[in-house]
Amino acid sequence: MRVLHFYRTYSQSYGGIEQVIYQLCIGAQSHGIEAEVLTLSRDTAQTEVVIDGHRVYRAKLDFEIASTGFSWSVFRKFRELAAHADIIHYHFPWPFMDVVHFAMGVKRMGKPTVVTYHSDVVRQKLLLKLYRPLMHRFLGSVDRIVASSPNYLATSSVLERFRDKVVVIPYGLNKASPNYPMPSAERLAEWKQRVGDKFFLFVGVLRYYKGLHILLDAARNSDYPVVIVGAGPIEAELKEHAQRSGLPNVIFLGALPDEDKVALLTLCHAIVFPSHLRSEAFGISLLEGAMYGKPMISSEIGTGTSFINIDGETGRVVPPSDPAAFRQAMDYLWNNPADAAAMGKKAAARYQELFTAEKMAEGYVRLYRELLAGR
Repeated sequence: MRVLHFYRTYSQSYGGIEQVIYQLCIGAQSHGIEAEVLTLSRDTAQTEVVIDGHRVYRAKLDFEIASTGFSWSVFRKFRELAAHADIIHYHFPWPFMDVVHFAMGVKRMGKPTVVTYHSDVVRQKLLLKLYRPLMHRFLGSVDRIVASSPNYLATSSVLERFRDKVVVIPYGLNKASPNYPMPSAERLAEWKQRVGDKFFLFVGVLRYYKGLHILLDAARNSDYPVVIVGAGPIEAELKEHAQRSGLPNVIFLGALPDEDKVALLTLCHAIVFPSHLRSEAFGISLLEGAMYGKPMISSEIGTGTSFINIDGETGRVVPPSDPAAFRQAMDYLWNNPADAAAMGKKAAARYQELFTAEKMAEGYVRLYRELLAGR
């Protein structure tokens, strides 16, 4: 069986949706599925590469409008790859993808279609009004829509509209994959010397919806070390916020290689994940914390974050945009190490039960086979 994944970006710096696609491609291989990825890129020096056993095709990114990439050459490449695929697997949202779907006549090809619904369109409210008719037509035309958590399905008005074709398959990670190399004893010792052996850790792209200003406010007047791993568009703004607030206990490390990230995940006391807006549809970095057996602090925003982190069981879930409540959760985990360790163990057990890459792959393989059998 050959599956074609189609999404606007894909590289070896996996994060968020790219991480999910990567884990799907790798996990499906053991089930006899050949996965291919078609994406856009400004760098087309290599238009075709192989990454860990799956082939990636790059069409030239011609221009972007409101974070939506457009490409003229992708139409021809999509038609070529779709002709040989058994399943077309889209990754939503990406309005240009909808245009390609209809322009190429995928329904006429008779190919089963799957959409992984990664997130509602949240920020671009004005553009959403223009896009909504096309979005509804696109989602109505595909065979199945996959939500990443029952929480998101229950709170998305868009998914509610198409509920009869929605299935839930949670995201999954593989701790043994190349993304998570085991750090050497020397690397662990280096980081322990640099940041200590008890600290709160945030990992992720520094974006507006990550709520890091809430974390900074929560860390005021404390001596808790807070380590922030990641880069992004609001990095300078956050550093200014920390300096203005007098937070010498907050350490910005920028983007790090995988081995260093894993070392910090191994060493940290707990994961802090203050995302406060619905743009945070799941929380792959939060799931990484569970995978490494760490207690977590997150906010209740009606998405997959509260499917990963269960309040009072795997960590603490607090109201969004509430630094005082976030600080209380930090106080609790810091001052009650036995309870924190017990929550971390439950987080690891929940990861094994629900969120491994193998379980995610099995769910999608069952769906693919069901659709092919129906055809």
